[in-house]
Amino acid sequence: MTSTSPVEPTSRTATPLLEARGLTRHFSVGGLRSRKHLHAVDDASFSINDREIVALVGESGSGKSTIARLLARVYQPTSGEILYRGQPLGSLRGRKQNLGYRSDVPMVFQDPFSSLNPAHRVSHGILRGLTLHRPELSAQQRRAEAERVCTAVGLSPAAEVLDRFPYELSGGQRQRIGFAQALAYRPKVILADEPVSMLDVSIRIGLLNVMARLREEEGVSFLYITHDIASARYVADRVIVMYAGHIVETGPIEKVLADPRHPYTQLLVAAVPDPRSPLTVTSELAAGEPPKVVDPLPGCRFRDRCPFAIDVCHQVTPKLVDLEPGHAAACHVAAQQAGVSAGA
Repeated sequence: MTSTSPVEPTSRTATPLLEARGLTRHFSVGGLRSRKHLHAVDDASFSINDREIVALVGESGSGKSTIARLLARVYQPTSGEILYRGQPLGSLRGRKQNLGYRSDVPMVFQDPFSSLNPAHRVSHGILRGLTLHRPELSAQQRRAEAERVCTAVGLSPAAEVLDRFPYELSGGQRQRIGFAQALAYRPKVILADEPVSMLDVSIRIGLLNVMARLREEEGVSFLYITHDIASARYVADRVIVMYAGHIVETGPIEKVLADPRHPYTQLLVAAVPDPRSPLTVTSELAAGEPPKVVDPLPGCRFRDRCPFAIDVCHQVTPKLVDLEPGHAAACHVAAQQAGVSAGA
């Protein structure tokens, strides 16, 4: 079969599979004559490697879903760039290359019912996607592939599931169909935007296990977007913590959760019921609301909720700097403690 991938990998070990450099997205607000801008994402840089699950964690309004839509090319960045296998997405030309990228980097949405047509059987969406993204397959091969991906995500007997209507499936089954639709394209990275948040706690772990199994058996990487740091700990290799449009901490998930350096990450970790955790959340840290990010002033956006804030936190926006190998934070206080500078 001929791959529709727009770019062939140059080095799977040296080149990230998907990379963002200074990714920024602002939205105009207040009407046609307004010059105000909502800073949804500012200067976000990160990467996703082969066979890796990266969790993007933060509360509602932090910019997580905006990043997913930038990577999926639903939005175009205000500035910065996205590279796929080392090549900027802006260099993709023509329908074939752009369709190839969307095959390689599909998205699974938070609401599984919204991605299914209630007037058609479950098979309709998967087969239609295969017709578009893998036109070399015959009708018989498309049906066989649809059954294969359903089985891969834990839906069996697959033939029966494909012949049902969406309303005949449970919420967990519908979300598995979302993963099956994405898997049918032979993806390299799946952007999973809050895929378990609308499901009962009792069945969330089953979906997380599906992600882990697809990484091992299908070689798929994931950007797992969630507000639940406990589920991120269960499934992810690395974590990216966002707050008010900024990445505030990143690193291997066990290292970050064992020793969170940014006060916001400390707040997230302290909020998880865990009798083994020595962290406690103070009333000062827990208080307050996320800031408005319409034309924000310089400085740390967490400063008004942070009991550790110093003068520079109100004046200079901290940069994401390495506090130790592989573990970075955007915090003036943490940087001082590590003997480095987070901004002049």
